[in-house]
Amino acid sequence: MTTTLKKRNVPYLALGGLWEEDDVQAAHRVSAAAAGPDGNFFPLPEESDFQKALAAHEGSGFAVAVNSCGTALDLCMIALGIEKGDEVIVPGLTFVCTAGTAAARGAKVVFADVDPDTLCLDPKAVEAKITPRTKAIIPVHFGGHAADVEAFDAISRQHGIPIIYDAAHAVGTKFRGKNVGGAGLASCYSFQSNKNMTTLGEGGAVTSDDAEFSEKVRGLKTFGYVYGAKLRVTQIGYNYRMTKPQAATGITQLAKIDRVIAARLKNFCLMAENLRGVEGITLPAGLDENHGCHLFVIRIDFQGLGTTRADFVKKLKDDWQVGTALHYPAVWNWDAFENLDYDKSATPVTHEACDRVLSLPLFPSTTPEDVEYIGDALRETLASFQASSQ
Repeated sequence: MTTTLKKRNVPYLALGGLWEEDDVQAAHRVSAAAAGPDGNFFPLPEESDFQKALAAHEGSGFAVAVNSCGTALDLCMIALGIEKGDEVIVPGLTFVCTAGTAAARGAKVVFADVDPDTLCLDPKAVEAKITPRTKAIIPVHFGGHAADVEAFDAISRQHGIPIIYDAAHAVGTKFRGKNVGGAGLASCYSFQSNKNMTTLGEGGAVTSDDAEFSEKVRGLKTFGYVYGAKLRVTQIGYNYRMTKPQAATGITQLAKIDRVIAARLKNFCLMAENLRGVEGITLPAGLDENHGCHLFVIRIDFQGLGTTRADFVKKLKDDWQVGTALHYPAVWNWDAFENLDYDKSATPVTHEACDRVLSLPLFPSTTPEDVEYIGDALRETLASFQASSQ
């Protein structure tokens, strides 16, 4: 560490992956074709090609492209018939829609604790929360680290409860060498702008090995239509479709996702080595070829430093021009969840984690020099608070 760092600007980027000329051309090609005499914006064949490529990449039998991970989760809740009186178990350390989609169906959201190392939903904590009213469990592959798929498979078999994975962070994530897209009953992906791949800023998908469930979701996302020799509407559905230009860019983005993840993993490992052994920082677990490398989330005991996360972030930004992000505040802290009947003592690991998490600005484009600078700036900022608290 040096106290004479040459300042550089390292922002937290809004674009999490790589957006290149082939992506621009893919969107332009289908848009330009729509201007022709026979042009239209109906999604086929791009949608079909993207779904096949995604299913193959993520290790699932089927994929259904939709317009966000939130709608993917919503469709799964609808397909399962989740309603008032049901319970859905989720982690409290997640984006709000993981819990929000269950709450929107009238279900009681039940928060179970997360694993202290991975920050993924803890299967043992989930077991303690299961009741006869539990109708679904939604583990999150947090930051790109796979949840314990094997343990959740066992829970599903024992209790007959479907597992719907929130895989918003998990394109390319593996559990013990196997892609997670076929795990559980279904997995819900996000292609929003800050993810490792994006379909024009928004987008999502449901993957599954269950043909019947996949077709139910496919119908629900397009007004309940079933296409075939005779067009039918077999259920009340919605318009949750992905557009044709989005699907076209999904194909080009998916073709480079392994390169994106490899670049991220390289930077994640460099940062982990840079910060290894630094007092006051807990590093993310499991940084290897199984990790989807979406978020590099460290944990800092801000209270022990005699400061707040907001003040630490401000000093890091003001002094060293290093941007950060927060993934996430606890779900129950949002206004919409404040009236939940919830026992905060039941999830101590989540409470501690949500008070300490901080995401560092590591992307495919981050240079080794940036990685070193971020680490040095962090150590300088930590040292300044440690000195003032003594």
